[in-house]
Amino acid sequence: MRLCRFRHQNIVHLGFYSEEGVIPIAVAAAAYADATHEKLALPVGDSLIDFLPPDGKGFAAALKVAHWLGGHPGAAAKSLLPLAKVELLVPIPRPSKLFLLAGNYAAHIIEGGGEAPERKETFPYVFMKPPTTTLTDPGKPVVVPSISPKHVDWECELAVVIGRGGKHIPEADALKHVAGYAVVNDISDRKFRPNPDRKMREKDSFFDWLHGKWHDSFCPMGPCIASADAIPNPQKLAMKLSVNGKLFQNASTGQQIFPVAAVIEFISNNCTLEPGDIISTGTPAGVGNATGTYLGPGDKVEAWIENIGTLFSPVVAEKA
Repeated sequence: MRLCRFRHQNIVHLGFYSEEGVIPIAVAAAAYADATHEKLALPVGDSLIDFLPPDGKGFAAALKVAHWLGGHPGAAAKSLLPLAKVELLVPIPRPSKLFLLAGNYAAHIIEGGGEAPERKETFPYVFMKPPTTTLTDPGKPVVVPSISPKHVDWECELAVVIGRGGKHIPEADALKHVAGYAVVNDISDRKFRPNPDRKMREKDSFFDWLHGKWHDSFCPMGPCIASADAIPNPQKLAMKLSVNGKLFQNASTGQQIFPVAAVIEFISNNCTLEPGDIISTGTPAGVGNATGTYLGPGDKVEAWIENIGTLFSPVVAEKA
């Protein structure tokens, strides 16, 4: 089951997502009730967590309707809103925490000039982005910052949405805490250098890197959330990213150094995870910085992950 948030006629809805369009959950539930004479109780509001496993109070009802739609294509077609007629929105618009990983694919580390470690030799490198200003709707632009416009790069990543919070979650149980998965593009300003005339300090290179992750619009997410029950093994997903139709990244989540479950264990050992938290699990080889290829105004980026969908992002310059 793939669920999305979208705006239609100035109202925010939740819907079943497909490449053909979206079906509002409320509309589909009404059609289901008319056909089966079973009225389902649905949560009120626009939080997808309420319709996702493991604890969403509307998950069972949504799954029942989704299965019914799959067996009744006529009813599905009647309720479908084409993607061109709706505005897709970030699935989780205001998470309490937005974590991302650096260096979680060996080939990406190597293309950047590093030496890939064995899992037992290291730990997940986790950083954060400000969610309310970096998370960007599907189809909305990545904005090239005027303060540092020449080295903006892409990173296709598998995002994990937490459905059940917890502290000290063991790796063996970690996937039981997942609500679902989405696509994230961890946009990065590779060579941001605040105050070029500065006096260098020991940690400047680290903070240059970190500040280059924080620009507005630098975390497109979507186009939907694939529920965790639909992806029993998140380590077997193909992933690709293209810019202006040219393929740059072509990999699999199976290449991660730290799999999803291990990342959840690591983060939850340090801080409590809460429903709606997002963890983006790092990018494979094929980023622009490896070849000196960067994003600029007019570019079009498509990040795709198997069983989830395609996250499309145009690129524009920051307005003066």
